[in-house]
Amino acid sequence: MKPIFLFLCSLLLPVFSARAQENRPLRVACVGNSITYGALIPNRDRNSYPAQLQQYLGTGYEVRNFGVSGRTLLTRGDLPYIQTSEYRASLDFRPDIVLLKLGTNDSKPQNRGCLASDFLSDYRALIRSYRELPSRPEVILLTPVKCFTDENISDSVIGGRIVPLVRRLAYEDGLAAVNLYNLFGDRWDPATMPDRIHPSSIAAGRMARTIGEYILRNCGKPAAVYPATLPAPVDRSNFHGHTQYDFIMPWGKTGEGVACRLVLPRVYAEGQPWVLRARFWGHEPQADIALLENGFAIAYCDVANLYGAEEALERWDKFYGLMTRAGFSERVVLEGMSRGGLPVYNWAARRPERVCCIYADAPVMDLKSWPVGSSPEDTRLMMAAYGFRNEKQMRKWSRNPIDHAAALAGTDIPILHVVRDADTVVPPAENTEVFRERYEAAGGTRMEVIHKPGVGHHPHSLTDPDPIVGFVLRAAGLYSNPCVRPVPGNEFRSAAGWVPGAEWHGIAEDITATLRRHAERADSGKRLRVLLLGNSITQGFGGCRRLVAYKPGREAMDGAVGDSSCWESAGISGDKTQNLLWRLRHGTYDVVCPENIVITIGINNLIAGDRPEEVTEGIEAVAREAARLFPASRIILFGLLPAGADGSDPLRRKSLRVHRLLAERKAALPDNVRYVDPTAWFVAPDGKPLPGLYSGDNIHLTAEGYRVWSGRITALLEE
Repeated sequence: MKPIFLFLCSLLLPVFSARAQENRPLRVACVGNSITYGALIPNRDRNSYPAQLQQYLGTGYEVRNFGVSGRTLLTRGDLPYIQTSEYRASLDFRPDIVLLKLGTNDSKPQNRGCLASDFLSDYRALIRSYRELPSRPEVILLTPVKCFTDENISDSVIGGRIVPLVRRLAYEDGLAAVNLYNLFGDRWDPATMPDRIHPSSIAAGRMARTIGEYILRNCGKPAAVYPATLPAPVDRSNFHGHTQYDFIMPWGKTGEGVACRLVLPRVYAEGQPWVLRARFWGHEPQADIALLENGFAIAYCDVANLYGAEEALERWDKFYGLMTRAGFSERVVLEGMSRGGLPVYNWAARRPERVCCIYADAPVMDLKSWPVGSSPEDTRLMMAAYGFRNEKQMRKWSRNPIDHAAALAGTDIPILHVVRDADTVVPPAENTEVFRERYEAAGGTRMEVIHKPGVGHHPHSLTDPDPIVGFVLRAAGLYSNPCVRPVPGNEFRSAAGWVPGAEWHGIAEDITATLRRHAERADSGKRLRVLLLGNSITQGFGGCRRLVAYKPGREAMDGAVGDSSCWESAGISGDKTQNLLWRLRHGTYDVVCPENIVITIGINNLIAGDRPEEVTEGIEAVAREAARLFPASRIILFGLLPAGADGSDPLRRKSLRVHRLLAERKAALPDNVRYVDPTAWFVAPDGKPLPGLYSGDNIHLTAEGYRVWSGRITALLEE
């Protein structure tokens, strides 16, 4: 292994040493087709994935877009990329990192005939042309994204033939690869991919974050190597672009051993984390692939036909010892699908101090639910594995996973289940729900369940594994909170309340221009009394902005504070905390010196799936940045307005959690920031919104809602 390790390091280290000597940003070349170019994306120069990647990576990088629409990787394709001027320009750019995203157009009928014979050789030639540059760049392969069509561009060819070829190339040539194929799930969403092929600006932002996190986490770091303390591998193979090592763990008096597997990430994450997967190796691997890209190793120790019985737990004890002595984390992620839930939970109950978290997918939690009554052969093998003499003895068994619920409720182990509501093989009502009821009754608070309505036992996992991966990263302390990373927005939709044709950057520039006009009036002694910062709810005040078409709150604010020359709204529809944070840092808002600032942000983060704890951090970051930018202003921090139909609505519950956290931490806010919870102004004691204040979505305010809010703001200003 040592020569491979030295070879990989030789590819990475010159990139970063050269940059250090030249004191310049790392140059990133984005090579690809129309998806890289940003076809159909409004203002693509700012909203294509390379443009958003530049903002995500920051000033330490220089990202350039070399995408060309319609181009193929195949040199015998109808429009080869290597024949373009952009290809030659990408070589002249002397990049330090090259992102290659080609293959979508190779799925067309006129091109796909050459896939088997030419794809790998043509890709290798393209890669070689970059590697031979004096800058010796690191080359990262990006799989094509899933397309929701099989007409001309064919997703069945992309997913069935091209993506496996890209992963094979990554494995055989020791290249980094990032899986974008599963990024947008398996159901077409017009907001993500309007024409079923090209990502929208919002989807391009998701690509930018995924690629950006990979670059920040992995580039310039030494490659992971197979630990010398583990048994020598008996086989090496390709696991979706990563190297899988098969080895035998000594076991038993006869010395036959236990089959084990280990897949290494390209670069270890901090602490060398790992996942121990129970059963069904390689089935629905998208979460495992994503965790590998995040620096986790994926391991397997065979416990087939043991059903979580004593021998299975003893095997895992020994395997755990091998892995931790090899340098892997002492707290392992347990992953169990279906019957894999049996060893996962039985071992976790025995060794809770060794468990980082549990991800279980349609897990068997009770032997009486499965295999008894479902599979006679599995029932026979299970009875033998446990040593049960008869079914009566088995039914008295009190160490099923459901019986460990109270014990696990007393630990700090996070638990995630993915279940299918129409599952008749492992019914949730007999397994996950029984466990959850007992767990919560014992005081457990760290379990969450993702339901897939109308689906049977298969397919396991999630096509887009992001919720699973985020859960594991949070449990391991490796999650990068997007709520605090400043990035521009990428909204473009007709319902945003903007004039036709406007997009996020134009709206942001309109705010800057509006504030400059206010600053000119301030030179004549008319100082801005209130500046409102936020999202679409704040944007609804309207103010003097020229690109906002919908202003239901303007009249109310004019009546409460004074005419619109005294106040201004700097809200943008769809904005999250990270977008407002970016605007505060780049929007030159300090051209005005408002007496008061009102901040209302965070609801879009919750809608997007960010956790209340993460959203709270984002809100606090916005407040601190505003305090830094406007040290002489009084800042009123509302956080977010109440949302949802009533107190049981998940969005309302998350909103209330944010407010509890803000209240607990308000003492740590800057001196000129005052936190105020506005919930009671808008909801009745029973938790329902007060009549007439909200539109039908229970998020946005009516004109009457703005009247109530404006009055409350005025009262706070006059205190």
